[in-house]
Amino acid sequence: MTQSTHDRISQIVTENPVVLFMKGTPLFPQCGFSSRAVAILDRMDVEYSSVDVLQDQDIRAGIKDFSDWPTIPQLYVNGEFVGGSDIMMEMYEAGELHQLFGKEG
Repeated sequence: MTQSTHDRISQIVTENPVVLFMKGTPLFPQCGFSSRAVAILDRMDVEYSSVDVLQDQDIRAGIKDFSDWPTIPQLYVNGEFVGGSDIMMEMYEAGELHQLFGKEG
C-alpha cells in the first residue's frame, strides 16, 4: 500500500464518525456481507458514510492492510476499526453495537 493510499484511508476514517468500507453502495450492495452490514446499521438508524471499494482498487487493497483485516466490509467508528459483518452481527445481537452508538437495545 502506498503512503498516499494509507493517508487517504486515514483521512476518510478520521473525518467520518461512522464509515463502512463495502462492496457497492448502501442502496445497491454488491455482496451479501456488505448487504448485512448495511441492514444492521439501517436497523439501528445510525448515520454513516460509505466507501465503495469496487470503485477504487487502491482503497480495496489498502483497507485490508490498513486494518490488518482480510475481508470487506469493514466498519470504523470514531476512527477505530470495529470489524466486518460477522463481528457486527455478533455485537448487534449482544447489544454491544447499541452501546457503541449510544442507542437503546
